[in-house]
Amino acid sequence: MAARATRIETQVGRSLTPGEIFEITRARETSLSRLLMLYIATGLVFMLLPGTFLGVWNLLAISSRHAANSISAGWIQAHGHAQIFGWIGTFILGIGFYSIPKLRRMNPFALRAAWLCWVLWTSGVSLRWLTGVYQWQWRVVLPLSAALELLAFVIFFHSVSGHRPEDSGKQKLDEWVGLVIVAAVGLLLTLLVNLGAALFLAHRGISPDLPTQFDQRFLVLETWGFLVPFVWGFSAKWLPIFLGLRPVRGRVLLLAVAVNSVGVFAAMVGWMKPAVLLLLGGILVAVWALRFFERTQQPAKVKGVHASFPVFVRLAYVWAIIAAALGIWANSVEGSHGIRGASRHALTVGFLATMVFSVGPRILPAFSGMRLLFSTKLMFLSLLLLGTGCLLRVSSEILAYQGFAGWAWSWLPVSAVIEMTAVTIFAINLLVTFMGRPTSQSV
Repeated sequence: MAARATRIETQVGRSLTPGEIFEITRARETSLSRLLMLYIATGLVFMLLPGTFLGVWNLLAISSRHAANSISAGWIQAHGHAQIFGWIGTFILGIGFYSIPKLRRMNPFALRAAWLCWVLWTSGVSLRWLTGVYQWQWRVVLPLSAALELLAFVIFFHSVSGHRPEDSGKQKLDEWVGLVIVAAVGLLLTLLVNLGAALFLAHRGISPDLPTQFDQRFLVLETWGFLVPFVWGFSAKWLPIFLGLRPVRGRVLLLAVAVNSVGVFAAMVGWMKPAVLLLLGGILVAVWALRFFERTQQPAKVKGVHASFPVFVRLAYVWAIIAAALGIWANSVEGSHGIRGASRHALTVGFLATMVFSVGPRILPAFSGMRLLFSTKLMFLSLLLLGTGCLLRVSSEILAYQGFAGWAWSWLPVSAVIEMTAVTIFAINLLVTFMGRPTSQSV
């Protein structure tokens, strides 16, 4: 506390009373909470409108025509970009900015940088979605959107790299920090490749749509190279406490991310068969390192969330294993569009979205001014519907697209509506939580 007071007095330029220090610190914490809520609310908008609603529209059209290729590739890519960058990417940036300035005692530049990053990132993602759907002036707008996203990340990275831990004498970083660094590198590479592809299409392409083979490799980089290591890193940080797990096998987890990274590299250069084997190996090693399915050493902390929280976290990792296994199947048979799509959905919805739906209600209300989740029952309902919709989507996509069962086409729109209902409930639960009064004004 004395060190905090010294830093605040240094910034202000005079000695302050304990009461003044308390008020300044509380005001800074309030500003950070509002900033985080802005990022989260923005992510929810991307999740609902250009993300889920466009995805449902696409799936309804595909189901009615019984043809997977009946929808513009630009619409599908716009939907995916809004989900990965607009929703989950915005969440990650917001949580990062909330955490780092707080540890740095709210350097004023960091707060201004966070607002600028939000403007650039939101503009870039929005322009990318509009370009994919409407194709208006796409030779200019497409590279502009990619450049804005990359610039936003550079600002974020500058703020994060300027952070110094409180324990300056600590020589070794925790393993989870290493995974987050790998994920940040994956995000940087993703944005660089995205900018390069946008510039190439702007000069030589006939449309803003990424070629199919390149898009499949790029999706591996976006998901397995960027999002998956982020989830592993924060799983190692938070879930042993929340779920009462035994200590993480740190070196084994680093091995898992190394295997995963080699798999991503193999996919990017076109070696898809060894790539999918490495991705499956990486997730299996990660699950063993995180010890999800071993006997816990203490009860899970479920205060403020639904008691099913530990079950859905484990189910999310089961979905990740299923996604990797389906990827192996898709690359071992010809004409595997449905299997490939099912693998992608199992990863993005079954694993990533389920983790967000499970961990988000656990940490975001606390970060946003020590609030309590509005409804634990709504949390359970959103998770239940999300899992049900994902199961229907993955199974019916394989059965319908691969020609195994014609009746499965009718289940595709049902799965879409169920998932849309789940994400709407999740968004409403969080937004109502943010509009509520904080349970404590202390810092």
